Formats: sequence, structure tokens, C-alpha cells
Amino acid sequence: MKGTRALVMLLLSVIAGVAAMILAARYINEQRLASSAGSVVVATRDIELGQPLNASMVGLVPWPGGSVPNGAFEKVEALDGRVLRTQILKGEPVLEGKLAPVGTKGGLSAVIGQGRRAITVKVNEVVGVAGFALPGNYVDVLVNTQDDRERPVSKIVLERILVLAVAQEATRDETKPRVVNAVTLEVTPGEAERIDLARSVGTLSLVLRNQIDQIQARTDGIRKADLLG
Repeated sequence: MKGTRALVMLLLSVIAGVAAMILAARYINEQRLASSAGSVVVATRDIELGQPLNASMVGLVPWPGGSVPNGAFEKVEALDGRVLRTQILKGEPVLEGKLAPVGTKGGLSAVIGQGRRAITVKVNEVVGVAGFALPGNYVDVLVNTQDDRERPVSKIVLERILVLAVAQEATRDETKPRVVNAVTLEVTPGEAERIDLARSVGTLSLVLRNQIDQIQARTDGIRKADLLG
């Protein structure tokens, strides 16, 4: 009986010792991280894409050393004149991945992807998806024209095209629909050629699509005979 009690006490002592070691290691690690804490540059207000940064827009805040985001900056001076490729909110760290290359000037051209182009399409309330095609959304481009037999046909000619701007604004945080007369799209050079030809031979419409949907429709188009069955 005494032997069993002694064994239990020894086991409890071992468990307590292991727990104390774990707690001590955690405390030492926390102190090490606290001592290695630095500063990270964050936005001091909401900043729209395409804007060049200056000292009035950003500031340094303390940041735990073990959780500094990749691409973060530790000096405000390093961001002077850099241009944002995407909107950032107040208190959000400014990261290299959200900036245009060094030397880029401000404006919409700063947010156009490498090897891509911006093209503006005239729209009306219906063609512009009743104003719901906002910057940052994706649309399909539909053309209504005539086929080689001069029969009316509607066909999706481009899919998942990014809307860069509506009218002259590229703000991406708006949720209310805005009826405008022009939408600027980001396309490849080949897609720009397709849009230019499509609008010269027919009428263009925009089809709003889910932002995460990447499935291609691959339709054959529809003609009057198909429509009427």
C-alpha cells in the first residue's frame, strides 16, 4: 500500500515538473517575442487604389516581432511616392504586394496588371447591369450582332473580365449601384481586339458574375430560331 502511494506521489511530481517546464518555456518565448517587437507602417486613414503615398497617410505602430506580415515596412520614408494597387483601410499594414513597382506614377494605370490593358466600353442603365458592375467585380461581355447568314445572334465573347473603374472612379468599396455611361475593363491585348471588333459589328452588354466563379460557360450563342423554339 505504501509502495503504491509512493509511486503515485512520484508520478504526480513528474507531471508537475513537466508542466512547470512547459509554462517556463512558454513564458521565456513570450518574453523573447516581446523583446523582439518592432514597428510596422500602417495606413492612418482609408486610402484608395492608384494614390501615391506620403507621410500624412501612414504611420508607425508597435507590432509583435513574431507576427510581422511578409512585405511589411519598418520605415515611413520607404513608402514616400509609392502607389497603391489596391485599397487599404485605416490601421491596415502597408505591404509590398499591395504596391505598384517603384517609379510608377499615380492613377488608374498603376493598377493595371503586368501585360494587360485597360479599355473603356460605353454602357447604359441596362447594359451596365443597372449600375451593379462596380470596380473589382467581374463581368462577361456579350455581343448582339448578325452571323454570316445575316441572322441575329447573341454570344458571350469574353468571360471573367475585371472591372477597373466605372465612369472616372476606381473606388472598390462601394456597394450601392451607380448608373454610369462608361465602364473600364482590364483585358489582355487579344481581348482588347475582340472587344473593339465586337462593338464595331454589334451591341455590347455586360453580364455580372460571381467573383469566385471561374467556370467557363463555352456557349454556342443563341439565334432567333433557338429563342422561339
